[in-house]
Amino acid sequence: MNPKQIALDEIQSLVDAETAAWNNLDADALVALFHPDMVWVWPPDAQSHDPETWVMPMGRFDAGRWKDVWNRLFTDYILAHNRRKTVRIEVTEQLDGGFAVVVVDTLWINKQDQSEFHWSGRACKIYTKVDGRWLIINHTGLLQYP
Repeated sequence: MNPKQIALDEIQSLVDAETAAWNNLDADALVALFHPDMVWVWPPDAQSHDPETWVMPMGRFDAGRWKDVWNRLFTDYILAHNRRKTVRIEVTEQLDGGFAVVVVDTLWINKQDQSEFHWSGRACKIYTKVDGRWLIINHTGLLQYP
């Protein structure tokens, strides 16, 4: 197999590992995927394509804090479904960076009031290769596209 295809497959494996971590409600597996310099920007809603309106509710990557946020989500909500489809993966010519475009349809149901918390749209997950290992270094929030 050629080196580019290996890199593409490795990134797809990370997308799959993230999906499995959500499916298994595994905050430890989630934080293992992130580069320590990760900063996650998020649009306030799926139609906010203008980054001037985006926010950073998670702050700079902090494994303990991020695990706490996700564990509260797992405690307060039931995962009704988590459908994800990779629509594109690209890697740099040097095979040291890449991104995956993933369509996300994840539905959480609040355990107390049965309200829905729906993640729906496309994300761009950006990866960097550090010491032979791919890590997520950036991730745009979910946006709807026509």
